[in-house]
Amino acid sequence: MQDNDREYVLKTAKEQNVRFIRLWFTDILGFLKSVAITVDELEEALEEGMGFDGSSIEGFARIDESDMIAMPDPSTFQILPWRPREEAVARMFCDIRTPEGEPYEGDPRWVLRRALKRAADMGYTFYVGPELEYFYFKNARGIPEGLDKGGYFDLTPLDVASNLRRETVLTLEEMGIGVEYSHHEVAHSQHEIDLRYTDALTMADNAMTYRLVVKEVAMRHGIHATFMPKPIFGQNGSGMHTHQSLFRGDTNAFFDPTAPYHLSKIARHYIAGLLRHIPEVTLVLNQWVNSYKRLVPGYEAPIYLSWAVKNRSDLIRIPQYKPHKESAMRVELRSPDPACNPYLAFAVMLACGLEGILNEYPLGDPVECNVYEMTAEERDARGIRTLPEDLSAAVQLAEKSDLLRRTLGNHVFEKLIENKKIEWERYRAQVTTWELDQYLPVL
Repeated sequence: MQDNDREYVLKTAKEQNVRFIRLWFTDILGFLKSVAITVDELEEALEEGMGFDGSSIEGFARIDESDMIAMPDPSTFQILPWRPREEAVARMFCDIRTPEGEPYEGDPRWVLRRALKRAADMGYTFYVGPELEYFYFKNARGIPEGLDKGGYFDLTPLDVASNLRRETVLTLEEMGIGVEYSHHEVAHSQHEIDLRYTDALTMADNAMTYRLVVKEVAMRHGIHATFMPKPIFGQNGSGMHTHQSLFRGDTNAFFDPTAPYHLSKIARHYIAGLLRHIPEVTLVLNQWVNSYKRLVPGYEAPIYLSWAVKNRSDLIRIPQYKPHKESAMRVELRSPDPACNPYLAFAVMLACGLEGILNEYPLGDPVECNVYEMTAEERDARGIRTLPEDLSAAVQLAEKSDLLRRTLGNHVFEKLIENKKIEWERYRAQVTTWELDQYLPVL
C-alpha cells in the first residue's frame, strides 16, 4: 500500500466525520460480507488488516484453518450515501489473506486478480461493461407482484420505479460509479442500469455495490428489488449481458480497420475461445437452479453457441462499429445472469477468450438468421452447440473442465462444485406447485 493512499483515507475519514467503516468482501457464491470497524481502528486496519473467522464464510476455510485477514483496498474507500451524514459510514473492499500475509486462494477477488495478471503478462488490460437487469416487486413473499405493466424503454405515468431508478443512479454516481443508461426493460416491472465501461476488477467491485444500492434504495421505499434470473413464468428473465474488450495500452486490441466487421485477429480468436469453452464455465455465469429457467427459447436469452453482428438471439453479439469510435469495439456475451459472482464471472470470461488467443482458435461465420427457427439438422450442419440445460448438466461439464479448475484454483473449484451438487440434490427432491397442479387431481 502506498503511504499516500493510506493518508488519503485517513484524511478523508476525518474531514467527512466518518464514524464507522465497513470492510466488504464476497464468499464464493457472490454474497456480500461485511465487518464494521470504528474510525479509531482504521489506521491499524489499513496497516495490518482485520482478522475474522473464515470457517463461517461459504467456500472459505475449514475449522482448523479458520483465521483470515481482510486487508482493505484504500482505492475503494467511499462514503455510503444512504447512511446519516453525521457520524458517517464508509466502505472499503478487501483482499483476503492468510495469517502469513499471503493471498487466500478461496478469495474470489484474488481469483480475478490472477486472471488479470495472466492477461497483463500477455500485454492486455481487460475492460468490461455489464448490463445488470432486475425486478421491482411489492414484497418478497408469495407470488411476485410487480409495480407496473410497462415494457422495453416504456415511461409509464405515475410509475414509482422511475423515481427509484433515478435515486439509484444518483446514489451510484455519488459513490464514484459511472452510469451510462437506465431504462425499463422488456418484462413487467423489470429494469436495467448500465455501468460505465472500466477495468474488470473495478467493475466487479462496482457490480457488487450496484446490487446493494438497488436493494437499499428499493427497501427505503418499501419495495423489494431482486436479481433472481427468472422470477416470473412467461416473462423475460434478467440477464447480465457483458461487453468486453482487451486493450494494449490505449489501443483496442479488438479493432482492425481493414478486417471484416472491423474485428481483429485477436478479437476473432477471443470470440472463438468463448464459443468453445462457455459450456464448461456456465456453472459460474449461471450458478443457480433458477438460472436455467431463464435459458430457454423465446425470451431473448441465448441457449445456442453462435455469434452475430446484428442478431440478438445469438450467444455473442458484436455491437455495430461507429466511425472514429475504435475504443468502443467490443464483444457482448449474453448468457450470464446478474445473480452470479462477478469476480469469478469476469475471470472465467477472460480465461475463455485468452485460451482462444493463445491457441489461435479459428472463428466460423456469423449466424445472422434466427437460430431458434432453425431445425436441429440445420444447427448440427453448422456446428451450433447448446449451453447446458440445467444446473446438473452444468455441474457435470464444469467437473471435467481443466480450464475452469486452472482459472478458479483448486480450492474455489472444488468448493463451488460441492455447493452446487448440494443445491441440485435439494432442488431435485422438492415437490413443486406445478407437480401438485398437474398430478394431484388425476393420479
